[in-house]
Amino acid sequence: IPALAAVALAALVYLNALHNPFIYDDHRVIEQNRSIVPPLYAADVAPVPYPQGYRQWTHVKSMTIHPGHALYDAFGGIHHLYANKKAEQGYKSGKFGDGSVIVFDLLEAKAADNTVQEGARKVLGVMHKDSRKYKDTGGWGFEGFKGDSTTDRAVGNNAATACFQCHTARKDNDFVFSAFRK
Repeated sequence: IPALAAVALAALVYLNALHNPFIYDDHRVIEQNRSIVPPLYAADVAPVPYPQGYRQWTHVKSMTIHPGHALYDAFGGIHHLYANKKAEQGYKSGKFGDGSVIVFDLLEAKAADNTVQEGARKVLGVMHKDSRKYKDTGGWGFEGFKGDSTTDRAVGNNAATACFQCHTARKDNDFVFSAFRK
């Protein structure tokens, strides 16, 4: 039985390493333990940079998602979309070139004095076009920066399932849901 317990413990340590691939010493991360992590987990996707100055870019449109909408739990609130110069050209032509960046600024919607006003930022979603870096997700890198943070990432290496899975429905529009307000 002690041998069986040792095998079970070794299996648990290996499985934990698959989901938590770091070497620890007294609860501090020493280094990433890539020697026992399969290639699927070891290959990191290039991080999408925070879009500094995006509020000075072209405003594409605004919208709100209210309770009762199918996407309310994830995306309820006020949305403002911005495009850099390359993405602006993409909105006009229907094809977004490398370097295009689209920002999805999601804020809480607060009702006050018979108005709807912007509340706290929930997430700043970013689509960054680079056909070489992000070839597995239609040439787009996806990221969500939590709240007002420029570094706290909500998507990371989960772009394929967290974002691109839905965006595949818009393949004919270069995976972009939004369009310029007319």
